[in-house]
Amino acid sequence: MQAIDNIILGNSLAITEMKKLVEMVSRANTTVLIQGETGSGKELVAEALHVASERKGGNISVNCAAIPSELLESELFGHEKGAFTGADRARPGRFEQADNGTIFLDEIGDMPLCLQSKLLRVLEGRKVQRVGSSKEIEVDFRLVCATHQDLEKKVENGEFRADLYYRINVFPIEVPTLAMRSVDVPILIKGIIEKIKFSGQAINVNFSEEALKVLSNYSWPGNVRELRNVIERASVLFNERLISGDNVKDNLLRLKVPDPDEEQDELWAASTNLKEEKEETADDEESNLPIPKPEHYKDWFLYFDKMDLRKHLSEIEIVMIEAALEKTDGMVSQASDALKLRRTTLIEKMKKYGISR
Repeated sequence: MQAIDNIILGNSLAITEMKKLVEMVSRANTTVLIQGETGSGKELVAEALHVASERKGGNISVNCAAIPSELLESELFGHEKGAFTGADRARPGRFEQADNGTIFLDEIGDMPLCLQSKLLRVLEGRKVQRVGSSKEIEVDFRLVCATHQDLEKKVENGEFRADLYYRINVFPIEVPTLAMRSVDVPILIKGIIEKIKFSGQAINVNFSEEALKVLSNYSWPGNVRELRNVIERASVLFNERLISGDNVKDNLLRLKVPDPDEEQDELWAASTNLKEEKEETADDEESNLPIPKPEHYKDWFLYFDKMDLRKHLSEIEIVMIEAALEKTDGMVSQASDALKLRRTTLIEKMKKYGISR
């Protein structure tokens, strides 16, 4: 477990449970499918699987999305001299290089369909055939795949072979997003800084407690990769200085468009926290505004089978945004105050829904 802990940093419940799965499957030859968002650290999970295993060969990595489709077959399976223009010598492919080791196929969801059938044949026979050769070469490898895509949906759309999907989806591991393990942010920051120093780059950044709190509460749409970018940005802007919470918010974190799930959470939070507001009338009396509450929906499924929640929440947003703009005569700043949203967030929502002032 120590080898895994050295590679995959963090003590949160989500990452601890994932590391247990990695430890369980690392010593087996079982094919593993690592799934998770971009930047979440899928390649580190693949590295930990190999390091903790008993396989003596190398850990060979191939990014299926980074290699042109016309070159990927040769890259994976190798080629003989004269197999194609420019093939001036024979070359073993990545599967041969992974003999007695592990081959990691990153972004396997981007592999062309024509190659998927050839990969399936290799997985079934444990033999590879170089481009331009009729000879089959036996290889002993452990396959680890990774993707940020929904492979089941790609299968339904005819973009990924169902038989290959079931062949690689033997032991799935889901990598949690950084937002799901925000308590790990301070540990990750320390680890990232140590890696940067180890690479020979001078770095001396110090985050205050307030800054660490801001970073831990951030949504991290780019996950650990975005965190590393923030640290490198900090090393340029605030090297050898104590970084405050305001420094993080104003200089290190970039504005982004909230994703649909975040928008839904924001809307529900706003609905839950809305209080009865007081409005001055001509005779200085108070009037209470009737506010719909989320709990009013709790009996929905007693009467209906389904609800398009995303559509319903979007419709509520559209109505409320248009009402706020009408009340404020199209003044976005005032409308954002009325809706308790950032001005930039409101502008992006208006663009999304095609709402004009």
